[in-house]
Amino acid sequence: MTPARSATAARAPFVLLVVALLAGGLISLLLLNGAVNQDSFELNRLQKDTTTYTDEEQALQQDVDRYKAPDALNRRARELGMVPGGNPAFLNPDGTVRGDPTEAEAAPSPSPVRTQEPLGKPSSSAPTTPAAPATKPSGGAFARTPGGSPTSQTTGR
Repeated sequence: MTPARSATAARAPFVLLVVALLAGGLISLLLLNGAVNQDSFELNRLQKDTTTYTDEEQALQQDVDRYKAPDALNRRARELGMVPGGNPAFLNPDGTVRGDPTEAEAAPSPSPVRTQEPLGKPSSSAPTTPAAPATKPSGGAFARTPGGSPTSQTTGR
């Protein structure tokens, strides 16, 4: 019986080695699978962030496009008291003027508000305000009026 016992005794370390290798392989696969899943969750979160940022970028681009629209520029220029510029003139390199420049037309100034005077006093003459002089264009399609009052004129563009 000694030969059978020695064969069984010699197989035990081999079986333990195979079981240890299998257990180690399974544990390493489990750890690797956990790391892959964690990276998958991180990738999913980053994709959601990218989608959110892309949507935000598109909304901001729409705002920029809306502000760049000609009618919006015209309205904001009028709110700032700018009026459409006159005909432009250009300087040639020799110093001569090319074109027929005209001044920008100033916006009509609002009429002064009259207050009612008591009945016993004679009314004084109505105050008059001189019309604001027209300004020359400042190089763009709009020029600022001296009083900065808004205008109702539109550009021909």
